[in-house]
Amino acid sequence: MIRWFLLMLLLSVQYIGQAQQEESIQKLFQESAVLRQHLHGFSLYDIEEQRYVHSVNQNVHFTPASNTKVFTLLQSLQHVGDSIPGLAYVVRGDSLIFWGTGDPTFLHRKLDTRKVYHFLQKTPYKLFYAPAQVLESAYRDGWAAEDYQNDFQPDISSFPIYGNTVQFKNVRGQLRATPRYFEANISVKPGIGGFDIIRHPHENYFDATSYRVRSGFVFHKPFIYSSDMFVTLLQDTLHRPITVLAGYSMPSDVQYVYSMSTRKLLREMMLYSDNFLAEQLCYTASFLMFTQFNAERMREYMATTYYSLFTDKIALYDGSGLSFYNKVTPRSMVELLLMIQKNAGSDEDLLWLFPAGRSSGTLRNLYSLVNGKPFVWAKTGTINSVYAQSGFLLGASGKRYAFSFMNNNYFDNLKEVKQEMVRIMTYIHQNY
Repeated sequence: MIRWFLLMLLLSVQYIGQAQQEESIQKLFQESAVLRQHLHGFSLYDIEEQRYVHSVNQNVHFTPASNTKVFTLLQSLQHVGDSIPGLAYVVRGDSLIFWGTGDPTFLHRKLDTRKVYHFLQKTPYKLFYAPAQVLESAYRDGWAAEDYQNDFQPDISSFPIYGNTVQFKNVRGQLRATPRYFEANISVKPGIGGFDIIRHPHENYFDATSYRVRSGFVFHKPFIYSSDMFVTLLQDTLHRPITVLAGYSMPSDVQYVYSMSTRKLLREMMLYSDNFLAEQLCYTASFLMFTQFNAERMREYMATTYYSLFTDKIALYDGSGLSFYNKVTPRSMVELLLMIQKNAGSDEDLLWLFPAGRSSGTLRNLYSLVNGKPFVWAKTGTINSVYAQSGFLLGASGKRYAFSFMNNNYFDNLKEVKQEMVRIMTYIHQNY
């Protein structure tokens, strides 16, 4: 009887302690002058105890911005494999016929391993490129049309090259382009407000706004992608002729040249919120699953196989988060994180894929370190009037949590929103 009484007393004390903790978090949200000005949602889940600790509007739908990339992370971990296929090919007689796989790293200024390039450069066979049928436009539904010339929104394609962008750079006072092909497409049209490069909306022609190139100028502009453009740029860099085989179907006996580790590419996408990598990874997954470049079909497959298990319905229209049509709930983000946590290996392997507070990626200037170590690992999401963080938190007690903190429709106070999120998450770390 005494043991039963002591057990009940202990459970009561624990319950009271948990209730007081939850009330303290609730008070933080209720009394926040910043958060009360806009729609916000929050979900905090105790991984060890497998229970939700606290929530605010966790079943309300939000525009997630680049939190969408966490869905692309799950898709890639499940369906891309350990290495990124750089191209598919077959040898027929004296000819090597090759296809794109959606790999975004080919001749990418930061990520190219040169494995695919050297394979094409050194092969003794004649080169034939077979363009794949792409079942979608180069833009996704819900993308802003006016962003066509911003480097965060390049064309999506079956065989990207140079990241589907042109680099413009001041080289000893002269404007130079990489690939060099585009230097012949630059005109000077003096404008107002200093030096800039402006791409024509529907052509691969660029206007420089001054003859005088700004010192230290380095800028990237998307070019309009086509199979002909791809072959032109590839011939220029390989210095080899390439013949296009239109309508040549890919046979079943193709082989692959692999470019880089999938996890390294995923870390690059997650840490620096790279939209291009996210969208191309969707194409790579679609290619490997269906032998098609059909990101919509891949999203439908993921929705049926994985997202149907969520408590709340969600809607996704891209893999990067540029689309304002995307709608998720904080609770669905936590459930997604738990799926990834179960399939990503060790905790170290999992957290390596996420920006870390005051340490890496888009969180390198937020939060503080505790004994030289971060306590928050989260994917950020930022577009106009949207800011979100979804990821993992380590409490001072050593307990692990999954969380999603979403903000929509704030007005002109992003810095304050970030600071308030940091204040609340730091409090939770210190008291849990």
